[in-house]
Amino acid sequence: MTEAPRAPRPQVGTEIEQGARVLIIDDDVSLLRAVGISLRARGYEVIVARQGEEGLNLAAHKRPDVVLLDLGLPGIDGVEVVRGLRGWSTIPIIVLSARHQSVSKVEALDAGADDYVTKPFGMDELLARLRAALRRTISGPEDPLVETDAFTIDLAAKRVTRDGSDVHLTPKEWDIVELLVRNPGTLVSHQQLLHEVWGPQYDTETEYLRVLMARVRRKLETNPSRPEHFRTESGMGYRFVP
Repeated sequence: MTEAPRAPRPQVGTEIEQGARVLIIDDDVSLLRAVGISLRARGYEVIVARQGEEGLNLAAHKRPDVVLLDLGLPGIDGVEVVRGLRGWSTIPIIVLSARHQSVSKVEALDAGADDYVTKPFGMDELLARLRAALRRTISGPEDPLVETDAFTIDLAAKRVTRDGSDVHLTPKEWDIVELLVRNPGTLVSHQQLLHEVWGPQYDTETEYLRVLMARVRRKLETNPSRPEHFRTESGMGYRFVP
């Protein structure tokens, strides 16, 4: 995937606004206009989306440094957008929340949002939150595409292809593939996989895991009996090797 051109980022300690790319996902045209003007005047590069699906697509292709996200979006709502972004990226997400959306705000934070600003807000407060989010950013966003010689996984779109055709994974199969792929080269224990995919009450049910991994390998590996990418660490767990 080709990253869009961007201005050079400054070193820490200079004006961190200069060149930082902000994606605003909000269906309020007046807010987009007002916030966009204010941010551009301070040296930010601004990208806007009015729907959740559009926002996810722009995040994957434009690689923003921070996302401002409204919760009350048409189509995919803000909480689902957070979950979609967290499927592949650690990009800072600041939620723009109306006062009556307190429950959704908590859901968004639980899903992985980093901060929130309650509407209506002042630009000084928003700018302070943006600067804090950028200071916490150590590295750029991860690539949502994971490509091997046998298959390609698009973490943002939750899509798997093999030989140019879509591969259908069940929700549980996707959960285990995503967990392994997001930790490349790392041994993920049986207990951790079972806990994350089925829940803490299944921590000892390794047979479930064995059956699931066998199905994943049949769908994705060139030779399921001798897997190259989803490898077993005997008695310990599994490891994804790109």
